[in-house]
Amino acid sequence: MDGRGRVADRAVFTALNWTPGTSLAIRFTHGALVVTTDPCGVFGMTSQGHLRLSAPVRRCCGLASGDRVLLTAYPEHGALFVHPPSMLDTLLADCHATLLGGDPA
Repeated sequence: MDGRGRVADRAVFTALNWTPGTSLAIRFTHGALVVTTDPCGVFGMTSQGHLRLSAPVRRCCGLASGDRVLLTAYPEHGALFVHPPSMLDTLLADCHATLLGGDPA
């Protein structure tokens, strides 16, 4: 994600068949952003084919300018999950504890 909140991963957006102007809805739940197509959505793909996460959206999930995010696309559901670093830290800590033979935190 760049300093203006733009995410530019053409492979992911192509898999979802999202093109410039696609109307989107964004919600924050369980530590991640869920982005779906919505004809009445107030968000949308930019004319350059980027997803722009507005400042209020970035604040709700603790994203800062330039943060790296993990994108996971589910084309069969028309959904994109945006995982912020804080969520990845938690998920990986639990996974690593299990891999080392301990209990997740």
